[in-house]
Amino acid sequence: MSTQSEAGNSVTTEWRSAWTAALDELELDVVTIETMLADERRLAELPESNLWQPPTDLGALPLELRPRADEILTRQLAAAEEIARRLTSTRVQQVMTSRIETGEATKRPVFLDCAM
Repeated sequence: MSTQSEAGNSVTTEWRSAWTAALDELELDVVTIETMLADERRLAELPESNLWQPPTDLGALPLELRPRADEILTRQLAAAEEIARRLTSTRVQQVMTSRIETGEATKRPVFLDCAM
């Protein structure tokens, strides 16, 4: 009977370890984005595009890992909100910049009224 208990603990430990590794990978993605948003110079650098894929063979998330998963989700949503805010700000700046005359020849129609 002890062997069944040990086997069950081993499966549970492996299950939790697999989920912990999956959350570690997801959290690393969030940290990368948070770091990029915090450092203006890093915005010019493009991070590796390595999209996180949720594990399909792990089953349900262990209950004791739920608070960590919730915290990662909260950070993801905050980062997404900041990215959206910055995109909007960039669009506004592009519109304003496009209105600035640079002194170069502008392509506007010019009409000359010769009747005067």
